[in-house]
Amino acid sequence: MDRIDTEILKSLAADARASVSQVAATVGLSQSACTRRIQALEANGLIRGYGARLGHRRLGFRVTALVDITLGTQVEEDLAQFEAAVGRIDGVVECALVSGGQDYRLKILCRDLDDYERLHREQLGRLPGVVTINSSFVLREVPTRGEADALFASP
Repeated sequence: MDRIDTEILKSLAADARASVSQVAATVGLSQSACTRRIQALEANGLIRGYGARLGHRRLGFRVTALVDITLGTQVEEDLAQFEAAVGRIDGVVECALVSGGQDYRLKILCRDLDDYERLHREQLGRLPGVVTINSSFVLREVPTRGEADALFASP
């Protein structure tokens, strides 16, 4: 990966809807050379996909919960069973196996606190192997640098 690949990643991270010709002009390449580089970045897993950032509050999901879960064991089969079950829960937008006092951190979008309470009672509490559930609620999301800017910041 070189400086041009980095600039392509920054450009696409800033605007995934940019056309190849727009990206090519930004990084100073021909359209065909830019297309080849983008395809190589995709093939190498440096670009994992493209998507839209949704306005979840405008869609009616006004509560964001950060949920720390501790399991009873760290046996691989138990972790896999837990992860599969979490993947079937509507509203879970992120799930990470983490270090520290808990095993998993989930990010869950809900319509309101009643919706979260129902999800907690009917689904989270019934996940396989769960010993503890600790929930925090986002009060305000603070704007941060974009992913590419954070990864490729100047020293």
